Amino acid sequence: MERITFKPDGEDAEVDFYVLEQTTIGGVNYILVTDAEEEEDGDAYILKASPEADGEEQVYHIVDEEEELAAVAGVFENMLDDIDLIE
Repeated sequence: MERITFKPDGEDAEVDFYVLEQTTIGGVNYILVTDAEEEEDGDAYILKASPEADGEEQVYHIVDEEEELAAVAGVFENMLDDIDLIE
């Protein structure tokens, strides 16, 4: 799994996530990430790329709008047969 490092707004600490899958829907990039490095149960998050890119860095936001989250989660579940995404 590819590891990516995020620096949340207003915080000095960095957070590592591991990319499970990525997709583009309607011209918007989404990534499914987890906080678990190993093939174990971990918390998963769907992140949406923001048009607020700063140079070479991409800005992502957690998808929290219910309809969008359900739609994108369904796409990721179809892409990855061995996972179940639950809220």
